[in-house]
Amino acid sequence: MSQAGRALAHAFDTGALAHRRAFLLRAEPVALRDVDAEQSLRPEFLRLQRARWNVVARLGNDGGGYEQGLVLLTKHKEENFANIARAWKLLAPGGVLACAGANDDGAASLEKNVAKAFGGVTQLSKFHSRVFWFTKTDREPPDYWRRLTSLQAVGDGTWLSQPGLFSWDRIDDGSALLVQHLPSDLTGTVADFGCGWGFLTRHLLAQAHGIVHIDCIDAEHRALEAAEANITDPRATFHWLDLTTEPAPASYDAIVCNPPFHSGRAATPSLGQQMIEAATRALKPGGQLFMVANRGLPYEPTLKANFTSFETLADNNKFRITRAVR
Repeated sequence: MSQAGRALAHAFDTGALAHRRAFLLRAEPVALRDVDAEQSLRPEFLRLQRARWNVVARLGNDGGGYEQGLVLLTKHKEENFANIARAWKLLAPGGVLACAGANDDGAASLEKNVAKAFGGVTQLSKFHSRVFWFTKTDREPPDYWRRLTSLQAVGDGTWLSQPGLFSWDRIDDGSALLVQHLPSDLTGTVADFGCGWGFLTRHLLAQAHGIVHIDCIDAEHRALEAAEANITDPRATFHWLDLTTEPAPASYDAIVCNPPFHSGRAATPSLGQQMIEAATRALKPGGQLFMVANRGLPYEPTLKANFTSFETLADNNKFRITRAVR
């Protein structure tokens, strides 16, 4: 359980908050009861499911008449604004909305924003986190917060994304470099591992006409919501999977990947290493992996252990583009 989750549980344990029929956004297994949980990140969703929580990837936005709303805050300010606006809509009039976040993630600043928007909050601090709550009245969230609850135009305006996703409001430099080095003669069945909001996939479908089918795979359901809006080519299908623990839906002639950066503990494989290993399992013999990563990340031993050969296609002192053959 996160520090913020512990602080939220403490608020209930001490009686500062009373148990009511509630929902929990960005849910994790805190010691609560009668809670409808929303968790769009696949590994956390599966963990809640194994713990027999009532959990979905996305709660409906048409209002649920809940007496209580609970929001675990993230480090992304705009995502928090959007979640608070969504939570406000799910609450019945007179319902209580409680938010919990780590101090290091900017919870204090967000508390001030919420107090200004809704006319004050009640607050407690614990475990290097804070919990703050207020009662729903006729005051509405700011227009900007409500706009963030739907997909937003980004980049050149032909793309849609939403707060909280990796590089949600711009094309990241690594992906922009990778598309410059993807061959236009790829054929057969392809996958985009960690597809995000679909930038690499849409480029491939526009340039490589020999592609028969492409699977867009991501562990973040919200990313797939954006990718489906951005990609209308019928050759693409979308899959909500944790590739580090769940098998890919097919075997592939090629895979493209901008793996998530996560260092973890020294003895634990990073997410990037696990994505490389997942690509090895999913590629056909002779299949190719095209990957971009921060050049300082130690992926070479993993590539050596899992691929017949690999080469550097580009290196701009920040990112390295690698082609590996199974």
